[in-house]
Amino acid sequence: MFKLRKYLKPFALSILAIIVLLFAQAMCELAMPDYMSKIVNVGINAGGIEDGVLQAVRESEYKKLAVFMSKDERSLFENNYTLVSPKQANEDQKTSYPIIKEESLYILNDISEETHEALRKALSSAEICVMSISRMSSYTDENSENLSEDQQKFIEMMKNIPKNTDIFTVLQALPADQIQDIKESITKQVSVMGDSSINTTSASYVKGEYQAIQMDTDAIQYAYLFHNGGLMLLLTLGSAVAAITVGFLAARIAAGFARDVRKDVFSKVESFSNTEFNKFSTNTLITRTTNDVQQVQTVTVMILRMVIYAPIIGIGALLKVISSNADMTWIIGLVVAVIIGIMASAFVLVLPKFRIQQKLMDKLNSVVREILDGMPVIRAFNTQAIEKQKFEKANKDIMRTQLFVSRAMGVLLPLIFLVMNCSSILIVWIGAHQIDAGNLMIGDMMAFIQYTMQIIIAFMMVTMISIMIPRASVAASRIYEVLNCDVAIQDPKEKKAFAKDKKGEIVFSNVSFRYPGAEEDVLHNLNFTIEAGKTTAFIGSTGSGKSTLVNLVPRFFDVTEGEILVDGVNVKDVTQHDLRDKIGYVPQKGYLFSGSIASNLRYAKEDANEQEMIKAAEVAQALDFIEQKPERFDTEIAQGGTNVSGGQRQRLSIARALMKTPEIYIFDDTFSALDFKTDARLRKALRKLCEENGSTVMLVAQRISSIMHADRIIVLDQGSVVGMGTHTELMNDCPVYQEIAYSQLSKEELEHE
Repeated sequence: MFKLRKYLKPFALSILAIIVLLFAQAMCELAMPDYMSKIVNVGINAGGIEDGVLQAVRESEYKKLAVFMSKDERSLFENNYTLVSPKQANEDQKTSYPIIKEESLYILNDISEETHEALRKALSSAEICVMSISRMSSYTDENSENLSEDQQKFIEMMKNIPKNTDIFTVLQALPADQIQDIKESITKQVSVMGDSSINTTSASYVKGEYQAIQMDTDAIQYAYLFHNGGLMLLLTLGSAVAAITVGFLAARIAAGFARDVRKDVFSKVESFSNTEFNKFSTNTLITRTTNDVQQVQTVTVMILRMVIYAPIIGIGALLKVISSNADMTWIIGLVVAVIIGIMASAFVLVLPKFRIQQKLMDKLNSVVREILDGMPVIRAFNTQAIEKQKFEKANKDIMRTQLFVSRAMGVLLPLIFLVMNCSSILIVWIGAHQIDAGNLMIGDMMAFIQYTMQIIIAFMMVTMISIMIPRASVAASRIYEVLNCDVAIQDPKEKKAFAKDKKGEIVFSNVSFRYPGAEEDVLHNLNFTIEAGKTTAFIGSTGSGKSTLVNLVPRFFDVTEGEILVDGVNVKDVTQHDLRDKIGYVPQKGYLFSGSIASNLRYAKEDANEQEMIKAAEVAQALDFIEQKPERFDTEIAQGGTNVSGGQRQRLSIARALMKTPEIYIFDDTFSALDFKTDARLRKALRKLCEENGSTVMLVAQRISSIMHADRIIVLDQGSVVGMGTHTELMNDCPVYQEIAYSQLSKEELEHE
C-alpha cells in the first residue's frame, strides 16, 4: 500500500477535508452521550433543574438555609439575590412567582459563570441539610432503625423540642460549633457522592421550593428536555452530514486513485516488450489491472473512513471515560484484551488464505482464457468434459478458500458482538451497585456504556482493517511489481535521427539472438543487407528463426550480439516511436479490434479518407467482400475479428498496414490464410504499390509460390543463413531451398513459375 502512496498526492486537499470532517463527526458522536446523561440525570430525575442555585426562594426558606451557611456564604447569597416584597413585585414577577403576592422572595440577579459556581457550592450543603432535617423530623422509632448513629442522636435531640415548635427556630439559637457538627454529620455520607449526585439531590430541594413558590415546574422540565433533545438532534444531523460527506469524498478519492493506477499499469504494459510478456502472463496482467486494483481501492475507502476515524473516537471516548465518575475503566481493559485474542486468532488463520486467493484468481483467469481461446479445438476433439473438470477444479479451489475466509469472518463478528453485549451487562451490574450506593447516576452509567461501545467499536475497526490491509498489501505489491518492472527495450537517452539519404535500407551485422532465460542462441551471426525498395523474402523449415528475425527489426526483442541498422542508424539509438513509424507490420495471426472496418483501417492512419481505404483494401484483395456488405466500411467487427473468416481477417490486417504507406513492410507469414489465386493477385498488386512508393518489403513465407518472385530470398536453417539469392540461383546451389521447393511443387511447376 505504501508503495502506491504517490497516487494519493493529487487528492491531498480532499484527504485533509476528510480528516477535518472526521474530527467534527467524532466530536458530535462524543458529545451525544453527555447530553443523554443530562437528559436522564437532570431532565428526568431532577425535573430539568441542573443544580442547587435557586432562581427564587422564599424569605422564610432562606432563613432555614442561612442556619447552615457561613457568614461569607450568606454574604455571597445576599449580594447576588434581591429581596422583593409583595408591594415591590412587578407584573412579570407576579406571573413567574405567584407566591410573591403573599410573601417576600429573594430573586437571583444576572450573574457570571464563576459566581454561579460559587453559589452552587454555598447552597448545596445547606439545601441538603434543610432537606435531611425536614425528612428526619417525620421519622419515628419504627422507621429510624436504618439511620446512622449521628442521625439517630439528632432525632433523639428533636424529641426534647416542644410540640408546635419550628425545629429551625431552635437550631438558629444553637452555637455555631454545634450547628457545624450537625452539618458535618448530615453531609458526611453525601460528601462521598460525585458532583452529579450532589446536584441531583440539591435539585430535588429546588424543585420542592419552586412548587412552594407556585412556579410551573413542568414547563421548566419540558424546556430543559426540548433544549437538550434539540441539541442532540443537531449533533446527530451534524454527524450524519459529516459521515455522508466523508463517504462521498472517500469514494471519489478511491475511485480516482484506482483510475490513475489502472491508467499507469495500462501505459506500462503498453511499453512491455515480448520479454516482459513472457514474464507476466496475460491472465495475471488482467487480474492485476482489475481485481488487485479493486482490492486496493476498497481498502483505501476503508482507511479514509475508518482508520483515521477510529483513533479519534477511541481516544476521545477513553478520555471521557477516565474523566467520568464511574470507576469501571478496568472493564474496558478486560474487553479489549478479549477482543485482541479473538482478532489475533482470526488474523493467524485468515491472512495466509488471502495470499493464496490472489494466486488462485490468476489460475482461474488462465483456465478460462485458455478454454475460450481454444473452444474450436475443444469442440473438434470432444474434450468438453475434460475442460469442464479443469474449470471446476480451479473454481472449487477458489470456493474453498473463500468459504474458509467467509466462515472465519462470519464467526468473528458474532463473537465480538457477544463480547460487547457481555461488557454492557457487566457495566450495568457493577453500575447498579454504584447507583445503589449513591456514587453514580443512572445517566452517567448509560453514558459510560455508550463510551465503552465507542471504544470497542473503534478498536474493532482498526483490527478489522488490520486483517484486510495485508490482502490489499499483497495486491498493491503485485501492482507495483508491474509498475516497477524494468522494461528490457527502452529508448536511448541521447536519440539519433535517421539518415535522409537512405530510405528503407536494413543491415544485419553479426547479429545473434537468444530468448531471455534460454541457454542457446536461436539466431547465429547473421550478416546481410536488405536493399531499399526491394522485396526480401525469408524461408526455412519450422523453427528456423524466420519470425524471430523479422521481430528484431521493430525491436520487439533486442539482439544479443551485433547490431541492426535501419537507414544507417542502429535501431537501439533511435526512439521506438520513430523506428516503428517507418514500419508497417502484419503478424502471423491478424488481429482486428472491436469497431467497424473503417476504424480498423484508420488504426494505422487516423485521418484517412474513404478513397485511401478503398485503395488499400483493393491492393489487399479485401474490397470485393467489403463491397458485398450492406454497410461497406461501416460494417461492425467483433473483438478479435471473430465475425469474419480467417482469410478476410488477414486481408483486412494487410490493408491496415498498407494504409500507413511506410518505408518498410514486414509480412510475417501473412499470406498463409489466402488461397493461391488471391495470394497471386495480392503479391502482384503489392509489388506495384511498393515500386510506386519505393517501399522495402520483408516477407516471411512457408510457400515457395509466395516468395519465388522476390528480389532476394534468404534461406534459414537452425538460425543460420544457408542460402541467399534469387529463386533461380537458390534452385541451383542451395540444397535446403531445393528440398523445400520440391516438397511443395513439381519440377514442371517450378520451371513454369
